[in-house]
Amino acid sequence: MTDRPEPSALAYVPFVSVDNMMRLVNATGVEEFLRGLAGYIEADFLRWPEFDKTPRVASHSKDGVIELMPTADAENYGFKYVNGHPANMRQGYQTVTAFGVLSSVANGYPILLSEMTVLTALRTAATSALVAKYLAPKDAQVMAMIGNGAQCEFQAMAFRALLGVNRLRLYDVDPAATEKATRNLVAQGFDVTACDSAMQAVEGAQIITTCTADKQYATVLTDNMVGTGVHINAIGGDCPGKTELHRDILMRSEIFVEYPPQTRVEGEIQQLAPDHAVTELWQVMRGEVPGRKGPSQITLFDSVGFAIEDFSALRFVADRVAGTGFSQPLDLLADPDDPRDLFGMLGRAV
Repeated sequence: MTDRPEPSALAYVPFVSVDNMMRLVNATGVEEFLRGLAGYIEADFLRWPEFDKTPRVASHSKDGVIELMPTADAENYGFKYVNGHPANMRQGYQTVTAFGVLSSVANGYPILLSEMTVLTALRTAATSALVAKYLAPKDAQVMAMIGNGAQCEFQAMAFRALLGVNRLRLYDVDPAATEKATRNLVAQGFDVTACDSAMQAVEGAQIITTCTADKQYATVLTDNMVGTGVHINAIGGDCPGKTELHRDILMRSEIFVEYPPQTRVEGEIQQLAPDHAVTELWQVMRGEVPGRKGPSQITLFDSVGFAIEDFSALRFVADRVAGTGFSQPLDLLADPDDPRDLFGMLGRAV
């Protein structure tokens, strides 16, 4: 019997566990982490044409959806595995879980494997607030948040970190969710009003965030609830057959999207004609087209989440954990002494 060979250095991939992700975020500070993450997302939006882009690959079932979200630039390839199962909470599971990989295009080797359940919540919030910097009314002070589940607090923290919004009006069909969110957000120093209806929540708000989980055509916002001059951050409708806004709101709004081929299938605009005009956010960020044009305009971010945002998040985390104790080496890749002798490596491991 031979000695079992030790893995080579090339066999190991840095792995960021949930525990290490939480340690990293808390050591950085949640709002500082969100600002840094938003900076990476913005930088990648500014070079949008450099990326390979494809709509996410989705496997739908009666219970939910499992998706792969890939993209690449000239140096790196990244993907995220993510699910969405609205009934999970009743069984003690999370509605959304995820993990992701960032790899080198040059040799195909992974350079990071990371949890992305926490990271997706952070990147979704960072993207929402980044977009609002371009689209929300100037000096917006009040945000209504309809849907107070797992994403709620992250959205609030991001909007304060990037826009200074500190006054929140919360509503959820489940009062326990609003109680949870109120407790967490008051502890973070927010001025919170818990509301009895969505109509009450939007009163006096310049920004309206909708983030509900039911996989159905829903009407979280009706047309009479939306006045002029607001910015709507619609992040709950993110798959075919799932929406939150009445169609009449869309017809009154200037609509901004990440990647039209994906959003037309998954977003609020699945309710509209396939050629309905929308504006791509990367063009706004590059100054090629205007964002908010005036104080009375209704702007709508039809957010479904796109792979480049996850790529940015993985890139950000890879840079933050390099040379630190916030990742651990994972023996992930077979690396025989002779690249042609994988079988011999197996035999020597007896």
